[in-house]
Amino acid sequence: MKNNLLHLWKFVPKWKIGMYFLLSFFLTIVTVMILLPALWYLEDNSRFIENLLFILSYFRSVFVFFFYGVTMCLYLLLFYQYERKKYFAFYIRKMTEDVQKLVRGEQTSGVISGKHEFEKLAEGIQTIIAKSEQALLNIKKEEQLKNELVTNVAHDLRSPLTSIIGYLDLINKDRYRDEVELRYYIQVIHAKTDSLHTLINDIFEYTNMQNEQAIIQQYSIHIEEMLNQLAVQTQLQLEEAGMEWRQFNSATDPVIVGNGEKLVRVFENLIQNAIRYGSDGKFLDIRLDDNEKIVKIEIINYGQQIPSVDLPHIFERFYRVEKSRSQFTGGSGLGLAIAKSIIDLHGGTIEVTSVPGRTAFTIKLVKK
Repeated sequence: MKNNLLHLWKFVPKWKIGMYFLLSFFLTIVTVMILLPALWYLEDNSRFIENLLFILSYFRSVFVFFFYGVTMCLYLLLFYQYERKKYFAFYIRKMTEDVQKLVRGEQTSGVISGKHEFEKLAEGIQTIIAKSEQALLNIKKEEQLKNELVTNVAHDLRSPLTSIIGYLDLINKDRYRDEVELRYYIQVIHAKTDSLHTLINDIFEYTNMQNEQAIIQQYSIHIEEMLNQLAVQTQLQLEEAGMEWRQFNSATDPVIVGNGEKLVRVFENLIQNAIRYGSDGKFLDIRLDDNEKIVKIEIINYGQQIPSVDLPHIFERFYRVEKSRSQFTGGSGLGLAIAKSIIDLHGGTIEVTSVPGRTAFTIKLVKK
């Protein structure tokens, strides 16, 4: 009540407050003038009223002051209720106008006028508007990302398809000198077809991983054993690249709960990248560590540095540090994006650091 009076005191013009006091005073006098004849009539016709007035006559001054005060307060209360309704109506109308301006686009600040009693309501409306605007931005962003995905997919599909169609056209028109050249054309077609197959599989895997509700069958996985198996599988490729696998294990219990097939995809991708772009460094280092909550895996190569300008975008889909790499390595530009999506679904993190002569991908997986 105290706060309401204070707010209303600030809202109502001071001249009007003075007018209400004067009106209350005069209305009190009029009320007394109307009630006095009735009181005299009751005194003449009721012994109880006569005795009551006789007793009150001993406290005449107090009684008169109390009666005038109460009557005047009642009139002031009526004026207070009247102005309070106007006060509520004003702010409700103001808030409605602000919302309508936002709807019409005339106001873009998202600020809704609301004071005192309406502050929580105004904050609630602003929160709803902010969430609606964010939802619209997310929809636009998703639409843009979808368009970019379609454009990138179309671009990456068109290049190998153009080559395949071109070489098939040469073969169909017998435009080759001998069987050796024919075999070369077939090898190129096979390589381009294999590239297409890899790209389509990567696109399918990436879109599947973007589904937050993607079902991942989880079971206990010993990370050290998984890395040991990968070391055996990549031994021949490492020898061909002139590299050596070095594994450093300081983990005591590197066991997590997750999907082994998905995590193998992550490690295979990072290891292949390390071999592809780090063969100059001769070593592929795997560092395994853990604590009570997480298992930490580092995959380190000592080849070419990833430029600092590219590091923030390295996990974006279709992003390539060197645009020419895909032509020679067959990369789809989706490998690291898929790796990040898989790690995210496992509740972990993946980061990359790169300085001259050393690039390290760090994965942290939560123990469960």
